[in-house]
Amino acid sequence: MVSIKAFAFNPFQVNTFVLFDESKECLIIDASCYRDEEFQELFAFISSYNLKPVAILNTHGHVDHLLGTKKVCEKYSIGLMMHQDDEFLLQQVVDYGRTFGFKVESPGQPEQWLKNDMLFQFGNSEIKVWNTPGHSPGSVVFYCKEAGFIITGDVLFAGSIGRTDLPGGDFNQLIESIKQIIMVLPRGTVVYPGHGDKTSIGEEMDHNPFLNRSF
Repeated sequence: MVSIKAFAFNPFQVNTFVLFDESKECLIIDASCYRDEEFQELFAFISSYNLKPVAILNTHGHVDHLLGTKKVCEKYSIGLMMHQDDEFLLQQVVDYGRTFGFKVESPGQPEQWLKNDMLFQFGNSEIKVWNTPGHSPGSVVFYCKEAGFIITGDVLFAGSIGRTDLPGGDFNQLIESIKQIIMVLPRGTVVYPGHGDKTSIGEEMDHNPFLNRSF
């Protein structure tokens, strides 16, 4: 069974997730550590559970979700994986970081491009990858059917949705992604967003003001 541990890192309070199972292999999603103590917190958790990171997966290419990627990749000798449609954001991550006052090192070329509908396996477990454009062209979500949760990045939040005024954003496309891909999941599915508290599919169906009730 997949377990999940969440951390909130950097001034934007990005949620970084560690997914692991009884095999001790783990995935790191959105390695967004920035301060030394944030890296130490992540590394200490991984060490305390004797976990073996096998990959860093990113929900999308915005700089706040990439701040710790290079250092974490080097720490565990693993590669970054993300959707190729956000490659333009990755190529500009140093400049975007400077805009927000961050000193960012580029994580370099991803080890692998994530593709829509692919199954990503680690240990004895797997997650499904779906491309959900709208917040950014290469935004993806990660669904674990076995454990009943989905990691939505900045596509869907508790009571809100991702912004669409950044390069590559598209409001109509975002709403379609949410309705056609995310909201068809069982109501009890736990939603872990890129910022803020977890929620559920049922909660967002009933109360998210950006979504209508015709599901």
